[in-house]
Amino acid sequence: MSHTPSPVVAVVGSGPIGSAYARLILEGSPDARVVMFEAGPQLTSIPGESVRNIADPDEKARAREMSQGPQAGAYRETLGIPAGAVVEGMFTARQGTHLLDFGGDGSAHAPTFPAAAAATNVGGQGAHWTCAIPRPHGSERVDFINDAEWDDLIEVAEHLLHAQSAAFADSPIGAAIRDLLAEEYAGELPEGRGVGTLPVAGDPQPDGSMRWTGADMVLGPLLDPASPLAQRFELRDLSLVRRIETDGSRATGVVVEDLRTHETSFFAADIVVVAADAFRSPQLLWASGIRPAALGRYLTEHHVVITTVALDEERMAARVSDEQLAAELSRRSHNPADPVAAVNRIPFSEPGHPFSLQVMYAETPPFQLDPDHPAAGNKWGYVNMGYGVRKFPRVEDGVTFHDDETDYRGLPNMTIEYALTEREEAEIEQATVLLRRAAGALGPFVAEPRLLPNGSSLHYMGTMRMGARDDGTSVADPYSRVWDFENLVVGGNALIPTANTMNPTLMSTAIAVRGARAAVAELAQRAGQGEQSGAVNSERVGA
Repeated sequence: MSHTPSPVVAVVGSGPIGSAYARLILEGSPDARVVMFEAGPQLTSIPGESVRNIADPDEKARAREMSQGPQAGAYRETLGIPAGAVVEGMFTARQGTHLLDFGGDGSAHAPTFPAAAAATNVGGQGAHWTCAIPRPHGSERVDFINDAEWDDLIEVAEHLLHAQSAAFADSPIGAAIRDLLAEEYAGELPEGRGVGTLPVAGDPQPDGSMRWTGADMVLGPLLDPASPLAQRFELRDLSLVRRIETDGSRATGVVVEDLRTHETSFFAADIVVVAADAFRSPQLLWASGIRPAALGRYLTEHHVVITTVALDEERMAARVSDEQLAAELSRRSHNPADPVAAVNRIPFSEPGHPFSLQVMYAETPPFQLDPDHPAAGNKWGYVNMGYGVRKFPRVEDGVTFHDDETDYRGLPNMTIEYALTEREEAEIEQATVLLRRAAGALGPFVAEPRLLPNGSSLHYMGTMRMGARDDGTSVADPYSRVWDFENLVVGGNALIPTANTMNPTLMSTAIAVRGARAAVAELAQRAGQGEQSGAVNSERVGA
């Protein structure tokens, strides 16, 4: 009987999805080793921690700048960007991200999707996200996963993300906002889909603040030196995966450039998991010669109609006493760097409310108000609120890759093509009417309702969509394996094949749980075959 070497798994991308794969594979495979490759730098002392947890504003700003890729200022060269490369353009609205189409020698060519952005750092968008994790509902779910399994996958995903269903539920102002919205929508919303708190990812602290979830909390024991799992896990930052090597129906490993030394090497792996993002993951597959017909196509996001209101003094005073307000502000003073004090929502439901409303209360507006503005210094604070509107998948929307032109990293450049149809325009119009109603129930407008530019949600889906069958409309099978490849797994929002209105991280994590379980089963089968014949195992998996 020959000895079977311990299996090795390469994970490309260090965000919540890649981290979920790393943890679940190590927990389920007692001999496996996982090496995670991340093109960006480590921002925090704890790898992958949310920068929202950083109290010092200067330290927080530095961490965000480091993740801004080609626009990272003093950190550009540490990201492998040549000193002479010309980069122009602007940062996105969300600090810590950079535009894909930033002018100069760039990527994305995205005039119809102008806010296309990404984060390049350990933890990915998990270092910067808002931590909203509503469950998908109805047609948002994947229909070829049955309800019982789906509920189990969601529960495991919520555990990994440290889900909280009642964050800020004790906020009297948050409760007053819910009361006002419930009165406005009385009798219109189905049972269980009415006004409530928004589920979020994080751990409540004794002082009433939150420690927000990042990839570090998903990795969990993999970052604990005392855990045996940590001995089988390695995270390599500033390591750009340039190519996936394949042999027939098998991935054999990845070609990696060390961005510190610019040395390139081959890393052999028994399973390769690609979990970068919805543009750079398919870009890597394309660069590797892996080109299913649906790769990069069927791009969706959820479009956002937003507004800001000042909470009405008369309506709030009728529901919240001055003593309660003072107590809330005192509690909030323990963590003034985190502006959100309570988050409520009206979830997606069909057919009457096929939208997702998020209602975020804060003591200050999200932008500077003129001191003479009537709402400046509002005692009761402000609400920034937005309706998420779905995009129905179509093959015309997506990204095209160019073999004859490269981006700033030397990978095939991208052109994003995207358009709203009459169907989306009609739902955006409906959502705008509903937003005016919801906002009007809370107070006067500080900013009129407006539709954000395409790409603003940062929730890009569909470009590596999963499918029940290999019919040319999907990239991955029901277990997240690229069609025709038994050991090449993809992960992230890009796998979501449905039209969604809500934050997709929980759904993507649930899909990753299913994919990780299949990978664990694959490794177990490999080990069993290896005990019988090491040669058979090598031929089948490419160990």
